Amino acid sequence: MYVAKNWKDYEVIDTGGGEKLERWGDVILRRPDPQIIWPLENETHEWRQAHGHYHRSSSGGGSWDMKKPIPERWTIGYENLKFHIKPTSFKHTGLFPEQAANWSWMMDKIANAGRPISVLNLFAYTGGATVAAAYAGASVVHCDAAKGMVQWAKENVQLSGLADRPVRFITDDVFKFVQREQRRGNKYDAIIMDPPSYGRGPNGETWKLEENLYPFLKSCMTILSDNPLFMLVNSYTTGISSTVLRNMLTMTMSAKYGGQITAGEIGLPITRSGLDLPCGILGRWES
Repeated sequence: MYVAKNWKDYEVIDTGGGEKLERWGDVILRRPDPQIIWPLENETHEWRQAHGHYHRSSSGGGSWDMKKPIPERWTIGYENLKFHIKPTSFKHTGLFPEQAANWSWMMDKIANAGRPISVLNLFAYTGGATVAAAYAGASVVHCDAAKGMVQWAKENVQLSGLADRPVRFITDDVFKFVQREQRRGNKYDAIIMDPPSYGRGPNGETWKLEENLYPFLKSCMTILSDNPLFMLVNSYTTGISSTVLRNMLTMTMSAKYGGQITAGEIGLPITRSGLDLPCGILGRWES
């Protein structure tokens, strides 16, 4: 497992009963997590007095129960990167801290490439990977269909002191953007993607990861440079093994470019138990 161990402003304090207790800076949040199928052995005062507790609704969705006042949003840092945190109506906070394991890896790859690197970040959300790549010296194109997430990513780039870096923010359907980049002849040295399990395009097109990831991966290869540095695929789709990502990258990237593939789970350390919390999977191809 690739474990994001170097956080100071974030911590999984404890887990159990389908929930995790987290520290985001000075704010303690209690959120559901489908991977946590073991019991909560000791619901301490810290659990009961969390600033916010997200409750799922039996009809879908859910809501926050705020027991203590918190800022509308606040800032946490990972090494020299900074991010705005804000609890959303969908239980998320605008950041997936386990991705720090990928940020450190890609920053090292970019910084040691010995040449200018252009990165395309697809399904880019609030820009954790965009901030990391820009900090390491890459030029970045950040693409996401959600206007609010793209604005949040812009603010994270500025917050990290990177407003002068070459970052383009694109609010667009990711699939259509890749097709246009093919027609334009634009190329990238590295591509990052975090595709959803399911989705719908602007004209009712459906996306299902099990059916569409492989052809999308193939289409993204057409906009890679002749000497690509890496391809990173993240997934939070339940039931998909990291070996599936390894196999797909072997059939696509390695078949054309050689290189090395690694794949596995990505996770976070749990302070109280000393265990690791699985959060998703990743597949990495590198030259």
